[in-house]
Amino acid sequence: MPAEPIRVVVTGAAGQIAYSLLYSIAKGDVFGKDQPIILVLLDIPPMLPVLDGVVMELQDCALPLLREVIPTDKVEVGFKDIDAAILVGSMPRKEGMERKDLLKANVAIFKTQGAALDKYAKKTVKVLVVGNPANTNCLIASKSAPSIPKENFSCLTRLDHNRASSQVAMRCGVSSDKVKNVIIWGNHSSTQYPDVHHAKVNVHGTETPAYDAVKDETWLRGDFISTVQLRGAAVIKARKLSSAMSAAKAICDHMRDIWFGTKEGEFISMGVYATGNSYGIPEDLIYSFPVEIKNKTWKMVDGLPINDFSRAKMDATAAELVEERDTALDFLSQ
Repeated sequence: MPAEPIRVVVTGAAGQIAYSLLYSIAKGDVFGKDQPIILVLLDIPPMLPVLDGVVMELQDCALPLLREVIPTDKVEVGFKDIDAAILVGSMPRKEGMERKDLLKANVAIFKTQGAALDKYAKKTVKVLVVGNPANTNCLIASKSAPSIPKENFSCLTRLDHNRASSQVAMRCGVSSDKVKNVIIWGNHSSTQYPDVHHAKVNVHGTETPAYDAVKDETWLRGDFISTVQLRGAAVIKARKLSSAMSAAKAICDHMRDIWFGTKEGEFISMGVYATGNSYGIPEDLIYSFPVEIKNKTWKMVDGLPINDFSRAKMDATAAELVEERDTALDFLSQ
């Protein structure tokens, strides 16, 4: 028997990240090669004409798994009975805009979307927040959807994870699949901490700790970290547009791992609720941790030894998240 179609909503569906993402989802790269899909494309009313063009293109791809495409500007249509939600749309930071103003605008958006998820989506829905500030937007969406388990919400730090893996791979002259278990700790912002103390590099068939494979501690503690932290800004400077292709690839990696699990002995990074973590991170935050996934359920990788260098960086990004959270919760209560 062919599988029942699953319903997947993408918000900000007329934007450029979605344009890179929708084809991969509809083709079967994320939820499986035999999983039919109903794609729901949600965006704001002024973007509906653009969405019509996106729908035409998806139809013209003639993809056998794509059973239906539903463009809409209404949350009650967008979130009805969905199995997976990829929340890409958010208010981007405009020139001269204070971070506080950005938070205020996004609290309104993610409060609305969280409430709509609560009311219309399946309680098993897996929600991935991409729109920035992703960690805090994810927290607001989850708090606005009290009937959906907290662990069903995550935010995207896989792009940072992929960037870190790729930098190490290039440095060691190996392909990126030869690097595993890098960690992104904390906020998807310039305070995030890309950590390779627990990473392994497969060099000529032998798994070697990343520090031994790279043989350059100065780089690993300096330029490597700042390159990953500031990569998004570097792409914007070069392209005059944000990193859409790599973001879309990271979204696919993140959702596919939720659906099918991580490889044995490997962990990946994602922003999840910090509740019950063993790393001394404040609990009421969405913070990026190393996780393993089985049966669509993530589990934090606990008890990794943390040195003083890492500790300071993990605490600094947590402090930024606490400040963001407190500002956002002020707006939420207004």
